[in-house]
Amino acid sequence: MSQRPQYLSAEDRRAATVQAVVDLAAEQNSAEITTTAIADRMGLTQGALFRHFPNKEAIVEATMSWVGERLLVSVDKAAEGAASPGAALEAMFMTHIDFVSKHPGVPRMLFGELQRSGETLAKRMVQTLIRQYEQRLRRLMEAGKAQGELDADLDVDAAAVLFIGTIQGLVMQSLLAGKVSRIRRDAPAVFAIYRRGIESGT
Repeated sequence: MSQRPQYLSAEDRRAATVQAVVDLAAEQNSAEITTTAIADRMGLTQGALFRHFPNKEAIVEATMSWVGERLLVSVDKAAEGAASPGAALEAMFMTHIDFVSKHPGVPRMLFGELQRSGETLAKRMVQTLIRQYEQRLRRLMEAGKAQGELDADLDVDAAAVLFIGTIQGLVMQSLLAGKVSRIRRDAPAVFAIYRRGIESGT
């Protein structure tokens, strides 16, 4: 059981709960994480945990919200500092890889939510995150086409799907290998191949 301060504010306690879920997801199947395990990781009773969240679903929703906000803020910041649309895409790719490396439980949770049958708020939040991410990619790709950096005939919808799918593939391989560090090792060469496929030939 982790020892955490018992005098955290309600906001800090909720943030600590989200962090506990992300940490636990790196160690086990996210669907099997119980409120008991979350409370134990935080050094709390379940009663104390439920003073901040009505149920486990609310905890999952808060975690998905945290993931979406942090990831999008990170890739937006990376893209803003880039010298060109192509460089912005590379910065986003590597920043996403870095985010996954630091929070290996996150992709487990995202995959888990998307595989759930039926509709849940958490699942819709993941779907919304993916749509917002793809919108950012398409805008950059259109800018790259306009500037002559990317292929004028590039299908930006397909290229955005492939961008995210490439990251998902790297994540899946790292999970199968049981080595999160592998994703950092493989990402630069993989992105280089992706970039050659979308760049202008002129």
